[in-house]
Amino acid sequence: MQYERLTKGIAAVFGVLTAVLTVVGILSSPAVLFLALMFGASTYLMYYHLSGKMAASVYERVERRAATDGRGARRGDGRGGFGAGPREEWEPPRDGRARRAAERVRQERARRQQARGAQQQAGRRRRRVQQRSGPSPAEAYDRLDLDPSADESAVKAAYRERVKETHPDTDGGSEREFKRVQAAYETLTDD
Repeated sequence: MQYERLTKGIAAVFGVLTAVLTVVGILSSPAVLFLALMFGASTYLMYYHLSGKMAASVYERVERRAATDGRGARRGDGRGGFGAGPREEWEPPRDGRARRAAERVRQERARRQQARGAQQQAGRRRRRVQQRSGPSPAEAYDRLDLDPSADESAVKAAYRERVKETHPDTDGGSEREFKRVQAAYETLTDD
């Protein structure tokens, strides 16, 4: 846990306040006992959190819910879904293992993000290769009836006009020509 020492210190202060307020409440007013009860409950929750029991009970409940499909029947398909809980077996940290467990989780997340980044990069390379199979930029400008020095707004305007003319649902439109116009536009805009 990142702020373990701070939380321990706050729990200790709350514990002392609970003891002092209990004594003062017994000696003077029962209303102070209510305040002592609130500090005592806060102290207990902090202790419960610091001991790791809170995380263990939360994960146990998550695992139990993940094992059923909401109607009490066991799910045998092994698939996840909303509320499926952790994807791997999880054992609550005991005896100071919380930091090591958290570090393993961070390393696993970093590994997954790195793999995801590699997949995205491979997808970008595939898209570039696919794009190269289309028309060259000079051919694309020619298909859109544009000068090669045209800016992006002119390319978009010319594309809109050519799409209206060549769309297969219009009179005189052709699917082949429509696809060629689209390929030209993609060549000029997805660089």
